[in-house]
Amino acid sequence: QVQLVESGGGLVQAGGSLRLSCAASGRTFSSYAMGWFRQAPGKEREFVAACDWRGGNTMNADSVKGRFTISRDNAKNTIYLQMNSLKPEDTAVYYCAADDRGALYGSTWQRGDIGSWGQGTQVTVFA
Repeated sequence: QVQLVESGGGLVQAGGSLRLSCAASGRTFSSYAMGWFRQAPGKEREFVAACDWRGGNTMNADSVKGRFTISRDNAKNTIYLQMNSLKPEDTAVYYCAADDRGALYGSTWQRGDIGSWGQGTQVTVFA
């Protein structure tokens, strides 16, 4: 199991950008599929984006397509979420997650049935 630590959250005006990072511990990071979820106040956690162990296969929630991009640097044991054209409805706590199977199983990520989670980082978008 990997340990995950998110960073990069903050306060941003609508239309702005942020880049979240998730640093992972453990030598097997490069074998994990990685992704992001978010949870807004009073709402259920929702899937945002994920990528396979190489980063070549990705998937995104419809609500962020064309605005958010997930990427990873296996040499740095880190994944990123570049968030552009932010909207107030993107306000949430963003969580990094890791699936030790490596390949991207869409239904697993949609359900949030993932084994490892970070503590989250707050993103607040104001109008």
